[in-house]
Amino acid sequence: MEQQMKAVVVNAFSSPLTVTETARPKAGPGEVLVRVMASGVNPLDLKIAAGAAAHAKVTLPAILGIDMAGIVDSVGEGVSTFAPGDEVWGMTGGVGNVQGSLAEYAAVDARLLAKKPASIGMREAAALPLVFITAWEGLVDRAHVKAGHKVLVHGGAGGVGHVAVQIARAFGAEVYATGSASQRAVIEGFGAVFIDYKATTVDEYVQQYTAGEGFDIVYDTVGGATLDASFLAARRYHGHVVSCLGWGTHALAPLSFRAATYSGVFTLLPLLSGKGRENHGAIMREAARLVDAGKVTVLLDEQRYTLSQVDQAHAAMQNRTARGKVVVELA
Repeated sequence: MEQQMKAVVVNAFSSPLTVTETARPKAGPGEVLVRVMASGVNPLDLKIAAGAAAHAKVTLPAILGIDMAGIVDSVGEGVSTFAPGDEVWGMTGGVGNVQGSLAEYAAVDARLLAKKPASIGMREAAALPLVFITAWEGLVDRAHVKAGHKVLVHGGAGGVGHVAVQIARAFGAEVYATGSASQRAVIEGFGAVFIDYKATTVDEYVQQYTAGEGFDIVYDTVGGATLDASFLAARRYHGHVVSCLGWGTHALAPLSFRAATYSGVFTLLPLLSGKGRENHGAIMREAARLVDAGKVTVLLDEQRYTLSQVDQAHAAMQNRTARGKVVVELA
């Protein structure tokens, strides 16, 4: 008889999220069967559930949930890096045709996983993968952040932003971050110089903090007009702008006149294409190292949610009542 599990199976977009019984997967070649303990909620999950994320290429019925932390139940053929009982984490599904983490079990490509940091629990671990990978790919893989760089993070209190601030500081950079006045304490708490984007123009803060030269790295986590502002804030000759939301139409002249460069980050690509997944596993190993060293923490919303409360978890993000990352706990 086929084993069953509880999961949130989406059969129609913009419909209530409810728990149902479905077939439990098995670990195929190169896969690890993980007992999911916690599933992180990201803004993208809300867009997917609403049918408003064509780039995620989700076909229904689908089990959503991009981030997860859990315990290895069994390993498939060819997997030697993990063993039953290992605590693991990663950005493992919920897009394309890859099963997500809003389920009791998930068969996961072993290349996407790493051992969970020993210093934090499952709830904290499930909140970090997508935002950490997105921040790391921009700062480290694209912009090659290093000690002495002046780094500007737009949206420094956001999911990707607050992690980007910490990664840049861990590499020895001097970090500045924009936000609203109500976010000042959060941004300063993570070690960045706060810039009130509503009260200060780009020219003013570039002059104040870089003597008019511009920032070595500008990480835009907001998109739209903020990306245009990023081009104006880049350092002449070797400034580099990175964006994880560079999906609009933008004039490159301000960047070109500075002889600066630009990179886009599309964190979903390894999940969608099947290529480059080893890099995500490697990034998660670096994340574990930084977390256990006390150099990266995650801002978590205080409210706790179970699998049966996934609709409330999504609503908390949709209504912007959450103060930090939202996690659904399955244990």
